[in-house]
Amino acid sequence: MTDFAEARRTMVDRQIRTVDVTDADILDAIGGVPRELFVPPELRSLAYTDADLPIIQAKPGEERRFLVEPAILARLIQLAEVGRDDIVLDIGCATGYSSAVLSLLSNSVVALETDPDLAGSATETLLDLDIGNVAVVTGALPAGYPSEGPYDVILLAGSVEDLPDALFDQLKEGGRLVTIVGIGPVGMANLFQKTAGEISHREAFNAPAPPLPGFSMAKSFQF
Repeated sequence: MTDFAEARRTMVDRQIRTVDVTDADILDAIGGVPRELFVPPELRSLAYTDADLPIIQAKPGEERRFLVEPAILARLIQLAEVGRDDIVLDIGCATGYSSAVLSLLSNSVVALETDPDLAGSATETLLDLDIGNVAVVTGALPAGYPSEGPYDVILLAGSVEDLPDALFDQLKEGGRLVTIVGIGPVGMANLFQKTAGEISHREAFNAPAPPLPGFSMAKSFQF
């Protein structure tokens, strides 16, 4: 039988610390969330591997959904510089693992998911863990969730081709949005920040990751 507590400690030491995640609060948060509870039962023995884990079969016309590998999630959260008073929008929360980690670092989390089955699973697991500062909501991911905004941090733990202006509109002054821009092996983690109403951005590190649904570029018509 897998010793999940030991597997979690090993993941933090060998996967997270070794990619320059130095924030002690992030290390403690990831070390404190039982990732095995956020994956299908048949995959729990793989919960702490350094890989993207599939969590639901693809529906017609949609991408299969994954939990992004722990090291990339940790680096994205560190890039966002989440603070204790921050309100966070977690876009594409899937089964709620990223939201659980963020809940230990911030004031509150709005966890947005487009798939109702995943949203239901996230709600159930977060309740079982007595995490009370996460609200799971459903809707189209590219639209964000403006009714609870604006946000200090917006996290998209997956890759996107295109980011709609609607998400930047939901950032507070000084707010940060982090995601991976580019599909497949060319993905690059980016930090976007709102300053004086304008959005600046910088590329941070290479990060291949599974795509989030709804963020593909519109294909232009060609003769």
